[in-house]
Amino acid sequence: MAKETYVEQIADIETDFPQWYTDVVLKTKLVDYGPVKGTMVIRPYGYAIWENIRRELDARFQALGIQNAYFPLLIPMSFMTKEAEHVEGFAPEVAVVTHAGGEKLAEPLCIRPTSETIIGSMYSKWIQSYRDLPVRMNQWANVMRWEKTTRPFLRTSEFLWQEGHTVHATAEEAMRATLQMMDVYEEFAKTCLAMPVLTGRKTEKEKFAGAEATFGMEAMMHDGKSLQAGTTHYLGQNFAKAFDIKFLDSDGVQKYGYTTSFGVSTRLIGAIIMTHGDARGLVLPPVVAPVQAVIVPIAAKKEGVAEACRALKERLAARGVRVVLDDSENSPGWKFNEWEMKGVPVRIELGPRDLQAGKCLLARRDTLEKSECALDGAEDAVASLLDEISRTMYERAAARMDRRTVTADSLDALLKGVEGGNFVRAGWCGCRACEDKVKEFAQATARVFERENTAETCVVCGKAATATVIFARAY
Repeated sequence: MAKETYVEQIADIETDFPQWYTDVVLKTKLVDYGPVKGTMVIRPYGYAIWENIRRELDARFQALGIQNAYFPLLIPMSFMTKEAEHVEGFAPEVAVVTHAGGEKLAEPLCIRPTSETIIGSMYSKWIQSYRDLPVRMNQWANVMRWEKTTRPFLRTSEFLWQEGHTVHATAEEAMRATLQMMDVYEEFAKTCLAMPVLTGRKTEKEKFAGAEATFGMEAMMHDGKSLQAGTTHYLGQNFAKAFDIKFLDSDGVQKYGYTTSFGVSTRLIGAIIMTHGDARGLVLPPVVAPVQAVIVPIAAKKEGVAEACRALKERLAARGVRVVLDDSENSPGWKFNEWEMKGVPVRIELGPRDLQAGKCLLARRDTLEKSECALDGAEDAVASLLDEISRTMYERAAARMDRRTVTADSLDALLKGVEGGNFVRAGWCGCRACEDKVKEFAQATARVFERENTAETCVVCGKAATATVIFARAY
């Protein structure tokens, strides 16, 4: 066959990880570059992953009583300026519409970088009494943040996400909702993305603009850098006071509500790629893979092979497996390389000898192991194998993160740790200057607080540690 294999067309994952990533997202047709700098076109294979992520998360939201809604893309500039810390945090990234219909607008309109402001303005109209609370809404939408340095999925000027916004009668209830959603994200990452994560509170420097507290979900990528894969925010009464979100409580007193927000985005697709990918390309978790199994006929023109492959496809589809029959004219070897590059969890080979023996061959994408399987009941074997692949992928990624999380008691040790592609556990005194020093010295940032403070001294100044923090270089 004149065509080269896909493996020869991508950069080496160990020596040029950034180029490997770019090669993979383009050559597997996940995305293409948009005509406007910093934008991406999500192609059908990439969008199918997002649809599966959305389906899984949306089911979890619905189970918690969170309702979907949709809010406008354009936000009056006056809304953005009502919460001072919020506008200051987003000002460098906001794209502004100043003209429409051939005329200058009376008030500039922001293209939403996030929707706290416009949703807060609507909540102030809808919430009157304690009987209206809690309010739990979510929208699946696009947002725009004008980024200077971009990379598909990881950081683009426009991306897709979900953003949830809730209102509660008390601070305690709002904080519980904030932490509950982080638990939802963590469970989703484990069971659907096969991705271990660290969750915890962010430092004041790293928190969301306008929040009282931000909690993050951090995942370790192949190169040891951290990727913030999701956040939840306890907003206190900051936005409630800015947008007059009040309710008449049961004691007859008007009170401000307590609000939260939470979100994940198409950045999760980048997380999947960089957590599980290998030298051959994508390795997709079965739960979100667009194609979970591909059938490759061997000697398809031999009697009975094509018919057996079609019958197997029908049985797999009836079993709930997302399956493709590759009956193209390409050689089996070319097909193997193509579907491995695309990260399909299971490849099924079926030829005349297999048919005669009443079996087929199953090849796992995660470990590249092969095994024989009885053709009768193969749909159950494939479904079981998909579950096993999910578990194995998670366990392997978790073992890597555990192995590459080290402890440091000095700046030199912290620098050595992050340069070695590790997460670094270190003590911190709580001083902003010490946090800034870590970034200046090691180009690393505080990702999340550990839940227990096990460190005795600050890694920077040597004073007593008030917290133990995970530091890492990050995307």
